[in-house]
Amino acid sequence: MKYVLVTGGVVSGLGKGVTASSIGLILKACGLRVTSIKIDPYLNTDAGTMSPFEHGEVFVLDDGGEVDLDLGNYERFLDIKLTCDNNITTGKIYQSVIDKERRGDYLGKTVQVVPHITDAIQEWIERVAAIPVDGIEGPADVCVIELGGTIGDIESMPFIEALGQFSYRVGAGNFCLVHVSLVPVLNVVGEQKTKPTQHSVRGLRSQGLMPNILACRSTKELEVQVKDKLSQFCHVPFENIITLYDVSNIWHVPLLLKDQKAHEAILKVLDLKGVACEPALGEWTARAKFCDKLHEPVRIAMVGKYTGLSDSYLSVLKALLHASVACRRKLYIDWVPASDLEIATAQENPDAYRSAWSLLKGADGVLVPGGFGDRGVEGKILAAKYARENRKPYLGICLGMQTAVIEFARSVLGMQDANSTEFNAHTRNPCVIFMPEGSKTHMGGTMRLGSRRTYFQVKDCKSAKLYGNRSFVDERHRHRYEVNPEMVSLLEDAGLCFTGKDETGRRMEIVELSHHPYFIGVQFHPEFKSRPGKPSAVFLGLIAAASGQLDAWLKKGTAKPCALSNGIPAIKPHLNGTPTKLVNGPLDGIYYNGNGLHV
Repeated sequence: MKYVLVTGGVVSGLGKGVTASSIGLILKACGLRVTSIKIDPYLNTDAGTMSPFEHGEVFVLDDGGEVDLDLGNYERFLDIKLTCDNNITTGKIYQSVIDKERRGDYLGKTVQVVPHITDAIQEWIERVAAIPVDGIEGPADVCVIELGGTIGDIESMPFIEALGQFSYRVGAGNFCLVHVSLVPVLNVVGEQKTKPTQHSVRGLRSQGLMPNILACRSTKELEVQVKDKLSQFCHVPFENIITLYDVSNIWHVPLLLKDQKAHEAILKVLDLKGVACEPALGEWTARAKFCDKLHEPVRIAMVGKYTGLSDSYLSVLKALLHASVACRRKLYIDWVPASDLEIATAQENPDAYRSAWSLLKGADGVLVPGGFGDRGVEGKILAAKYARENRKPYLGICLGMQTAVIEFARSVLGMQDANSTEFNAHTRNPCVIFMPEGSKTHMGGTMRLGSRRTYFQVKDCKSAKLYGNRSFVDERHRHRYEVNPEMVSLLEDAGLCFTGKDETGRRMEIVELSHHPYFIGVQFHPEFKSRPGKPSAVFLGLIAAASGQLDAWLKKGTAKPCALSNGIPAIKPHLNGTPTKLVNGPLDGIYYNGNGLHV
């Protein structure tokens, strides 16, 4: 097994996750099998109880693991299925060591950070790296490990020590360290400054790790004299210094690595040059360029609770992007804080109220994502009501589906107090209830999590057609509440159709309005399985409906993405000349309304 370790220095948020994903992709394009591990130094056992404002979205895996959002990047770039053990946290490591100590496995020894914690980290890495994640038996060729945080953080030190020991133990030719650092450009002098990276590498070396490759984040390509200086002071060969400068969308990052021959440097360190082939990235290159040339807009109103941080909905944004590229549209996101749609805001902040409703009414489609807690719920219900009554394409995910059901019960069935017991435990008309198997005393890992099967109840419905007329579909879940099965018959008699249910027939998974252009709610989270070139079916349906293409997609009988043949889009895009060069543009191909949110 070969190992590539990706570390970060100077500041957080440099894009280590995208860099690690891009390294994995380019190695896979060289014909190697790749797996990934993310190390998060926080004490939480997993990301399940963390606020989206604190740490971004919680990504859910097939096995129910609630993990760091970077594992979503790995899955999307590499098209693999990871396990919860592919996310290592300090909490997991210490828990495993304490459990061993309680069993007496250490035979009376004093349990210490070195060697017991560091040994546990190394054993975990070796064990997980051997688990196949690409559907093929046997271990992968290369494991890409990302160490979260920044060099110098106190909580990272046990992992740095463990990885230093690990690099020595696996030996030269089996371990490659890529250090991602910042080379800022000071506006006053316009000069690229190397000192932050020098200090970062010095700190890394002082802890026993020597970088083989420097991946330098900067607004523009590094100048030759800057690379010379970094090479001299950081003891890294000139050709192993890579610039990761700002690009129009993150699909270009693997191409930056390829153009600067980063794969050759990695393969040389890992002694794989005679095994790997030249990277085959024709389809990936075509998709990245194709995305840049899109100009016909599609606007989606994202009515959410955590709109102050776009990473809170990262997988949703990526799924929308995948679908918009398949529909040949440039995606624009209008962030609508759900609470701003409520009557209380009209009195307290009329400007915010008017702005929110203007964005909602001006969008081509409405998406209400998942969430927890009662803040903004009434606003989400109002958004569902507006979309239903005005025949605006609507997609509700998890809580977004539940609020659509509540709105229907209130407006169509006349149940004015219809609600979820999550928000009103004493409602006389509980449309949404706590699941019987849920825990009300513990939050972590107690939801209905992971891949579950949904069986289609109606063949001639939009969701079934978008999923390729299959009899069932497996999607990932994360919820504590569900539609009350005792109210389903009342809702269906009034025109709400539950087109997808679980194997028992009592758990509602998909809801539709058959006479609406596109009104679908799903209890699961389809965004977690969307991939570049393989968009999620219901996201594709939303974008297709919002751009007037839904009938054409439904007639195909299956939701196939816009195919690429020899790097050329099979469906000719409508372009008017070459794209305008992006100046300080987004890195992900998504454009947001003017609230300062950019990825």
